[in-house]
Amino acid sequence: MNDTPAADRQAFYDAIAPHNLAPLWENLHHLVTRAPNSPALPAHWDYDGVVRPRLMESGGLITAREAERRVLILENPGLRGQAAVTRSLFAGLQMILPGEVAPAHRHTQSALRFIIEGHGAYTAVEGERALMEPGDFIITPSWTWHDHGNETDTAMVWLDGLDIPIVRLFDASFAEPANAESQSVARPEGDSLARFGANMLPVDWRPERPSSPVFAYPYGRSREALAAMARNGAPDPCHGHKLRYVNPATGASPMPTIGAFLQLLPGGFATAPYRATDGTVFAVVEGTGETIVGETTFRWKPRDIFVVPAWHRHTHRAAGDAVLFSFSDRPVQQALGLWREDRG
Repeated sequence: MNDTPAADRQAFYDAIAPHNLAPLWENLHHLVTRAPNSPALPAHWDYDGVVRPRLMESGGLITAREAERRVLILENPGLRGQAAVTRSLFAGLQMILPGEVAPAHRHTQSALRFIIEGHGAYTAVEGERALMEPGDFIITPSWTWHDHGNETDTAMVWLDGLDIPIVRLFDASFAEPANAESQSVARPEGDSLARFGANMLPVDWRPERPSSPVFAYPYGRSREALAAMARNGAPDPCHGHKLRYVNPATGASPMPTIGAFLQLLPGGFATAPYRATDGTVFAVVEGTGETIVGETTFRWKPRDIFVVPAWHRHTHRAAGDAVLFSFSDRPVQQALGLWREDRG
């Protein structure tokens, strides 16, 4: 047994510190844990009752042009000051008012948009516009030019999900403003979906990036797929009827760092307890219900958002038929051989 006095050890630590050395044995149990131990906490955002009034108030305080992006960060209470909803992902709610344009730019961070409120405003990616409707899923892959505009008479709100913490981890952030507020339209609306969204590809097409060539995934088509799945089989005990969005050219995630999902929970259905290593952000599209995360219960309704941190056991219960959109860093974890799940 080593009986070295604690004072002698501390003196050694103090002596090596100026040489940028530190003892691993004092930190190993914090660095290599027996199971995931995320500092992120379960959290729930009541859209209509709490978030929306503040978001609308922000519209009178700063313009989309001044802000570049008028976004309220959904900050995880366990990660204060880090602009993060999980350890690896950012989430926020962005609003664009009638007549506004969020100026064109590009950055190495990948982003998704899930439409919460409004009809008919547009987002443009690489010269192709997509009109936005509630429930639509839209991506802006890494280093693609994008801007947003609202030519309607009502506000447009969407959920932003970005891999900002992942890019920050690798010190790989680059950003560039465009020379004009809006991109020139180079292709008609729906062009990418027509070319790549029918289980076919242009004969000589070769991918230039690892992200999906489809930028907009309309909710109507996704909802029909869920309904067909529900008609043709029993719900999965842990997920109900759940589909993942894919890159139609590869079957992989639409973007390499963020996975996105849509699930239908039949009325009265309760999922079996489930946990996975990917902390997940959920947005309620249809229906009401509750999600129990450990000892915490979130009662949700349409347009609410909540987060389940990594390796937190949870169950969903739907009062009537309910649809949940979600996103996580699962593609990164799977590519690195890190992802695990625990069913029931």
